[in-house]
Amino acid sequence: MFSRRHPYLFFLMIMSIATFSFIILVSFIVKSGGSGSGFVSGDKVGIVEITGVIIDSKSIIENIKNYREDNSIKAIVLRIDSPGGGVGPSQEIFHEIQKTVKQKKVIASMGSVAASGGYYIAAGTNGIMANPGTITGSIGVIMGYTNFQEIFQKIGLVPIVIKSGEFKDMGSPLREMTEPEKKILQGFVNQIHQQFVKDASKGRSMDYQKMKSLADGRIFTGEEAKELGLIDRIGNLEDAIEWAGRLGGIKGKISRIYPEEKGVDLLKQFMNSSVNQLFQNTFRSHMTAGYLFQAPAGR
Repeated sequence: MFSRRHPYLFFLMIMSIATFSFIILVSFIVKSGGSGSGFVSGDKVGIVEITGVIIDSKSIIENIKNYREDNSIKAIVLRIDSPGGGVGPSQEIFHEIQKTVKQKKVIASMGSVAASGGYYIAAGTNGIMANPGTITGSIGVIMGYTNFQEIFQKIGLVPIVIKSGEFKDMGSPLREMTEPEKKILQGFVNQIHQQFVKDASKGRSMDYQKMKSLADGRIFTGEEAKELGLIDRIGNLEDAIEWAGRLGGIKGKISRIYPEEKGVDLLKQFMNSSVNQLFQNTFRSHMTAGYLFQAPAGR
């Protein structure tokens, strides 16, 4: 037998397998305990992180829904560190929060920035907590693209467009925008902006006209936002967890859990990165509209 002929080698093999298995087991326990609910006992506060540019709502909605349906989770904290993003994803997350607050308490904890679409989402919760220096507000809509007309003329490229209607190529980067097109797009932006103000005022139980007066795109610090009624309290993530837990009826120690990690999505990380955003803002060839705060260069 192999074990008799090579006892030392056999021993090393057994030890290697045992060590490898032990490492896998420990890694599983640590991951489960830190991210999921399997190894956390008692009543818990579920934490959903919303970071970077909001380009997709699927995983965030799934996490909120799972926490809403888990009876061991008494409240939810949304940790928002985002300049906002797409109109559709922001509205979808807001809608899911509005369904959730009817069953469980949801508190928003703002990190370094929770502006535009980030504030839109926070407005749907039961309460908002921010740091004194958090960048928030930026309630508004931005739409734009890069015009390549002069570059095409210099290199001798002549675009040919066949369209079914006058406005089918509206926002084309290959020609100047006409006044009727500008009027249509401004009306479009105004309508989306109105939706933002309406939902934010409803979520915050604030008078529509007051919210509208603050919705001119300006940013606020957390301190200013509290004075204006855009947020409720000043504090960090730990304070938000404590607040949510007590609102959820937890009397003793508050345990917290995060969604199960499903591996690192490198493509998604790049899409959320500032490098990608800089590239898109500089070389945008198509018309986009978003609830997005765009910080000045160097910030």
